[in-house]
Formats: sequence, C-alpha cells, structure tokens
Amino acid sequence: MNILETKEVSHDFRGLWALRNVNLQIEKGERHAIIGPNGAGKTTLFNVITGTYVPSRGKVFFKGKDVTKAKPHDMVRLGMGRSFQITSTFPRLTAFENIRMAVLSKRGIRFNLFQKVDKMKSITEETDAILKRINLDGERDLPASALSYGKNRSLEISMALSTDPEIVMLDEPTAGMSRDETHTAVELVRRLTEGKTTVIIEHDMDVVFSLADRITVLHHGEILAVGAPKEIGENQAVKDAYLGEMEV
Repeated sequence: MNILETKEVSHDFRGLWALRNVNLQIEKGERHAIIGPNGAGKTTLFNVITGTYVPSRGKVFFKGKDVTKAKPHDMVRLGMGRSFQITSTFPRLTAFENIRMAVLSKRGIRFNLFQKVDKMKSITEETDAILKRINLDGERDLPASALSYGKNRSLEISMALSTDPEIVMLDEPTAGMSRDETHTAVELVRRLTEGKTTVIIEHDMDVVFSLADRITVLHHGEILAVGAPKEIGENQAVKDAYLGEMEV
C-alpha cells in the first residue's frame, strides 16, 4: 500500500524544468532513499511533496488524499515530519526547549508566555524521555548553538520525529558530518524510524545502502531507476549517470 505518491509531477523555475513527469511511489513502512547528482531535482521534489512548492503540473497524494496545494503546516497536521538540508533548530533555545516545542506541537498545544509549560508534568517527562533516547540528556539545558554540529543534526531529526509523524522526510541527514558522527546519525535514524515510513535524500552512498529498502534515482529532473539497493548498485545506467564504478 502506497502512503505517498506523485503523479506526473513537473516543476519549472521560469522555464528551467527542475522536475519532469515524476511518478514516485512510497510504500507504507519502508525506508526509501532518493539519490542523484547535484541539480537532479531531489530537494525540489521534497519541497513539492511537503507543500513548500505547488507543482507546475501533476498531483501529490498523501494517504490517498490529493494534497497538491496543501501548505507545509497542513502537511504537518496530516502526519508528515521533515528535517532540512541546513540545520533548522532554534539556536537560542536549549535542547530541552527545542524538543518540547515539537512535543507541544504534536499535542496541539500553543506555546505562550502566560502558560506554565514547566509545570506540565507529562510534557516535561515526554521531552526528557526523548532526550535520553537520543543521548542528549547530558546537554539538556545547553542552547542548541552550544552543541556540536552532529548533535545539532540529531536534535533536528528528533524534533521532526517528536511530532510522531506517519512519514518523515529527511533531507541530507548526515551532511557535513564526520565519519564517526555519520555512524551515530545512521544508528539514530535506524532506531527512531523503526516501523515508520521514511524518505531520505542523501549523498553518502554508505548511508543510503545501509538504510534504504528501496532507492529512486533522479537525473535531470526525471526518474532514471527505482529498485532495491542491490539492483541500483548493479544498474549500468545509474553507474554511468551517478555512481560511476564505485563499489556499493
């Protein structure tokens, strides 16, 4: 069963076509990676799916519902979480406060200065449990700006998942990380997305081939291939366009 589909989706920027007739199918519960060279249209496709852009042509369906013209906040309410290529935590807020914002959002509670959020025991307990799960309980009261780059990325991924989405979209979750940080992030994503539909844009092929159940390859805004990691690794057209002769 497909939880997410795009049908003949195309998008242009003043005559420059970033996507052309993209038919993407994401099965419920799978981890699906989208790969391709720089400029292939990966982030544009994410922006179309998550409501940042309305496609020039085509339709987007989420849980069988036409969401082509839905806004990003509509998609969150429908059950979609997203992390971004550039870290988007709140730098002046502590790790605890960042996660708490996501927990409040999930529960439909609006934050305001007159609400005694600190006394909301269940919110605090859930937030602390998430911080412990992602090994940030030791940095609970540090501002996000004081965290290492890798821990900031982990915090952002956890914020996206703290809203308990039915599908999570991760844009370059390991971008800019060291090898050790990447390994930690992969294990975090693996644990936090267990049984949850996940769509990942990623350049690191080790990450892709260790996490993904299926892979879609974009090239010049079109789908070049779709398949299991082994199939993609052996696909000559994919090698020619993107992977080269790298071992996967």
